[in-house]
Amino acid sequence: MAKAVDMTGLFIRHGLIIPDAELDENFIQSSGPGGQNVNKVASAVQLRFDVGRSPSLPEAVRAAILALSDARLDKDGVLTITARRFREQTRNRADARTRLADLIRAAATPPKPRRATRPTYASKKRRADAKQRRGQIKKERSRPSFD
Repeated sequence: MAKAVDMTGLFIRHGLIIPDAELDENFIQSSGPGGQNVNKVASAVQLRFDVGRSPSLPEAVRAAILALSDARLDKDGVLTITARRFREQTRNRADARTRLADLIRAAATPPKPRRATRPTYASKKRRADAKQRRGQIKKERSRPSFD
């Protein structure tokens, strides 16, 4: 796993760093582990990142993220990641930032182009034989004709 937290911002890859000023972190009460402490301490993190208005993202990456049908993305193009996996606020904060970096990294990776292939002669033959066998089974189920 790549380094997700950087002093100047969120490191995505070489040449792509999201400044901390573009990230909005809110600390909320977690419903996860923590015992009685969970009612007193805001250990969960809600990380918001405005994908639509971010000057740091290249246009292709922005379009790829906005094209995702993700429940974390609202209609204004703001991505909200909630991290409440751990009991400590610092670990939840790092988890949220890592998940955001992974999502942006995945969107920045171009999709693998499809290479057109053709079915082999043997696979065509197997398919035709299977269809013929199935048709014969169905034919045998019918009432006998007295011709």
